[in-house]
Amino acid sequence: MQTAADAADAAALLAAVPAGRRVALVDPRFVGHVHALRLGLTDPRFPAATVPGALTAQPAARGALLRALHRTVAAVGAGAPVVEPDADPAPEDRTVPGRIAVALEAEGTAVQRPALGSLVAAVPTDPEQQAAAEAGLASVDDEAVRLRNAVKAHDGFFTTYCISPYSRYIARWCARRNLTPNQVTTASLITALIAAGSAATGTRGGYVAAGILLLVSFVLDCTDGQLARYSLQYSTMGAWLDATFDRAKEYAYYAGLAIGAVRGGDDVWALALGAMVLQACRHVVDFSFNEANHDAVANTSPTAALSDKLDNVGWTVWVRRMIVLPIGERWAMIAVLTALTTPRIVFYALLVGCSLAACYTTAGRLLRSLTRRASRTDRAAQALADLADSGPLAQAVAAVAPGLRGAFTAPAVALLGTLVMIGGALFLPYGSPLTVAAAAVYVVLSGLAVARPLKGALDWLVPPFFRAAEYVTILVLAARSDVPHAVPAAFGLVSAVAYHHYDTVYRIRGGTGAPPQWLVRTIGGHEGRTALVVVLAAVLTHTSGFTTALTALAVAVALVVLVESIRFWVSSSAPAVHDEGELA
Repeated sequence: MQTAADAADAAALLAAVPAGRRVALVDPRFVGHVHALRLGLTDPRFPAATVPGALTAQPAARGALLRALHRTVAAVGAGAPVVEPDADPAPEDRTVPGRIAVALEAEGTAVQRPALGSLVAAVPTDPEQQAAAEAGLASVDDEAVRLRNAVKAHDGFFTTYCISPYSRYIARWCARRNLTPNQVTTASLITALIAAGSAATGTRGGYVAAGILLLVSFVLDCTDGQLARYSLQYSTMGAWLDATFDRAKEYAYYAGLAIGAVRGGDDVWALALGAMVLQACRHVVDFSFNEANHDAVANTSPTAALSDKLDNVGWTVWVRRMIVLPIGERWAMIAVLTALTTPRIVFYALLVGCSLAACYTTAGRLLRSLTRRASRTDRAAQALADLADSGPLAQAVAAVAPGLRGAFTAPAVALLGTLVMIGGALFLPYGSPLTVAAAAVYVVLSGLAVARPLKGALDWLVPPFFRAAEYVTILVLAARSDVPHAVPAAFGLVSAVAYHHYDTVYRIRGGTGAPPQWLVRTIGGHEGRTALVVVLAAVLTHTSGFTTALTALAVAVALVVLVESIRFWVSSSAPAVHDEGELA
């Protein structure tokens, strides 16, 4: 840290700092909490940030900072205002860091201004302001605020009241021992994998241990995010781990329960895969709806207004959060039922609970979509197209087919294709050429559904329909094949494909767009993979070759998507964010 005599000296000192480093300016008169400075000066997610009396810039914003500082020095020296003559600047914008922040924004550089709440950050200019700032400083415990803010604002009931009251202190303990959120995330994954291994023993002792370990894993899962918020350790790798490990843990645990059940003489692999499919389809409904609407114009509806009113009635908030069976409630239910009952009962409870939750959330989203008069943006249409995961076959159909008109045409065509495909897999004779014909119809309808930009009121349903068609078809064909280990192989294939779909979501959320087109083409798109599995089932009817083919396909998809995903998330192009995670 260096002290500058004046603004001109500060400019010279900043220019001498190596280009790859973050820099900060703090007014020497600054009075405030240490955590207020942390929020303003150490969060890595933003190119520039400011609190009253302090300003920071990442390397990407260093050039703009120096230009703004030079303009500020020149303006102050000439007696000219930095802001517009008719503007009434806030007191913090009259300090040198405040003036530079205004100049940065005028140039087009986004400057983050974190909400400080009860924290004090001020630059007093007279004894009265100094006394007021010091009184505010003494009246607020910034460590208590820091701990409180480490907890995610909108969590489920179980997490809020049964986990967070003590997990925040575990987060602080980890911070004081220089543990990173990524290390805690990894510990959570390892604990969940041990829990899955315990469940796979198929013994009552193993099930009890699995339930306990699953809860421990969830505590650690909450702790990693709280540690990131407590210590402001946000990273690209952390975003990737946080976004994918929850699914990996849950699916591994399902597999462990299925293996344990088989050892006890009860084959529940189809139930395990069904639970995974249902959960993934629930998530894509949430993802698609949010991407379609978060930047929509005139995005209001009576249903949304009613929901906002209910948010003012405390008990309804918790009831609605519990109805969707969020991850905390779901994992608690799984852990308790694992310890006390059997894997079959665990999966029955999951399927019933997640089905009710899916009906509730989807009905609410349908009502909002039908009652609002929103205009979808090009960005939203592109996000839905990326979430659709259309491969070369559907893209070829879309390229030559005329775009179908009508407000609800795209989801209607996608639904028709889904019903044709799932119906063929379910009701046609197993291995029949007619099932292959149904897959061909599905490919054509998939292309027609995305032939026009997805800007309709219900077009966000297109990706969920495609997910259901692909996942359920794989499940049904594997279950009907009567081939040993076909369903476990299908479980592996759906896991690999679901990872690709979640990876797509979190890339879009990070603002970097979907995975590259070569990746989508290489793994075939949803329609290509579905058609391939149908053909394999027809060619390898009732032979072990079907299991081998599913396993090989699962390994191939997993290798391609994991290598590309790891390359992206550890590269400099990945977004420096910490995702808050999904309630579900």
